Amino acid sequence: MLHSILSNSFAKHIKLNQTEEDKIEGFLKFRKLKKKQFFLHENEYTINSAFVISGCLRSYSIDKNGFEHILQFAPSGWWITDINSFIGQNKSILNVDALLDSEIYFLSRENQLILFDEIPKLERYFRILTENSLVSSRQRVLDNLELSAKDRYIKFCKIYPELINTIPQKQIAAYIGVTPEFLSKLKTEN
Repeated sequence: MLHSILSNSFAKHIKLNQTEEDKIEGFLKFRKLKKKQFFLHENEYTINSAFVISGCLRSYSIDKNGFEHILQFAPSGWWITDINSFIGQNKSILNVDALLDSEIYFLSRENQLILFDEIPKLERYFRILTENSLVSSRQRVLDNLELSAKDRYIKFCKIYPELINTIPQKQIAAYIGVTPEFLSKLKTEN
């Protein structure tokens, strides 16, 4: 039986019967990740996407100066991968690791495509997620260009309320583009 968190994620966009849920479950693999354990390293081929049951994963790149640039956090109920590598079967430019001890389901691209043929409404589900991700990504770029650090922090708190007190503050600072010291100052002002 599908975990209720994943079942609820599907139910937000499509209606699945028990037979369909059972079929999907047969294509998923379960994995536990310890804090700091990698799901994906840059320069690897991404064959899987991950759905977070518990904990939190993040995707990020590292620039030539060694600075991390966090693209996404994936708390419970979120999917995460390097989408360019996953769909295009190119080498990944992102790392994905666990910020907290985490439990995930992962689904290979090959199995996802099989499921699209066998349960066509899954294409609708993943299309909606992809569209929402594209909109969020574009909005984040605009926010980074237009919003103050304080407003970016406030927006982070609205998007990821469950992470404010559960992940290291330096991760939040890296996501909103400030130093941990500046984030500390911002938090004392609120």
